[in-house]
Amino acid sequence: MTSIWAGIDAGKTHHHCVAIDESGRRLLSRRVANDEPELLELLTAVLALGDEVTWDIDLADGGAALAITLLVNHAQAVHYISGRAIHRASESYRREGKTDAKDAAVIADQVRVRRDLHPFRAGDETVTDLKILPGRRMGLVADRTRTVNRLRAQLTGIFPGLERVLDLTNTGPLVPPTGYQTPAAPRRTGKKGLETWLRNRKVLRADRLAGTALEAAGRQHTSLPGEKLTAQMMHTLAAGLLALNQQVTEVDKAIEARFREHRDFEVITSMPGLGIILCAESLAATGGDMSVFGTADRLAGFGGVAPVPRDSGKISGNLRRPRRYNRRLQRVFYISALFSIRHREDSRRFYERKRAEGKRHIQAVLALARRRVNVLWALLRDGRCYELTPPTVLAA
Repeated sequence: MTSIWAGIDAGKTHHHCVAIDESGRRLLSRRVANDEPELLELLTAVLALGDEVTWDIDLADGGAALAITLLVNHAQAVHYISGRAIHRASESYRREGKTDAKDAAVIADQVRVRRDLHPFRAGDETVTDLKILPGRRMGLVADRTRTVNRLRAQLTGIFPGLERVLDLTNTGPLVPPTGYQTPAAPRRTGKKGLETWLRNRKVLRADRLAGTALEAAGRQHTSLPGEKLTAQMMHTLAAGLLALNQQVTEVDKAIEARFREHRDFEVITSMPGLGIILCAESLAATGGDMSVFGTADRLAGFGGVAPVPRDSGKISGNLRRPRRYNRRLQRVFYISALFSIRHREDSRRFYERKRAEGKRHIQAVLALARRRVNVLWALLRDGRCYELTPPTVLAA
């Protein structure tokens, strides 16, 4: 049986593929367009070189999505290797410089010699959607944060007293800047008129918000330069923020509806500190099947909550934070541990014990996150929901 290893250096418009044999000799080097007919021709050409082909690619989505899907649909073994790993590995190969052909050859040789690369599996439609929706939500939240900062800057320029008392991260306080941007505007309307205007727009505690705005307006009677134009810009920014808040709410509903269709919904959400959004992000980061990692230790390492040794010579037992891990999954584990400390007595006691041992805040939270990975792994392995007291196993 002839074994072939094919590496693909993926790009947006074109890919470069290099196929090698057991000795590392190049059998094929081809640049193809990121188009289905050319990719199918490449697949046929590589399959003709041997009996068994193993593919490796340096992108997991984006421009490589079409190539990966075609390979998986044709029952090909496809692995992923990060671009950073390829960059570091290239230094150990002959010839300096960087070309697509060299990168593809390094990718092919790496899949030939390594046994720790993650394989791609046929995608679950639910997990695919849960990869797209949280990404969309992150983009909307980033846009909202930038717009809030712009609105704060504009409001400070003409009405600093109002900016100081309004929490623009909530929907209600965003309504006044859509119609009352200057200090004179609330004074002309009066408290009753402003309160009625807010109630018509379904603002909660309109009386309190109207009183706060009028109190701020009463402390400033000076009209600042550029007030009229800035007020128009503030109206646009505030209206845009309200629209962004509505879009985030709609995406959150879509994430929850889609996540409820996943087979592990009840198990994962039973874990304290893991809400709908964090759960969806964890599925997006792991591909929806944590069993592919084999052990809880490998999942913890992938999520960046397991320390790695840094021993040398006579120095042993020296641990440090890992540098290669999934940032998105670590964020899920870390934030869920923080929520657990706030709302669970057992988690808070564990955190305080680690602090008493001399660990810093981040170290103590990561230690708790590492422990929670073991619990989550056991729940998914056994297919049961979280209980404060685990079930007793009776001896036979």
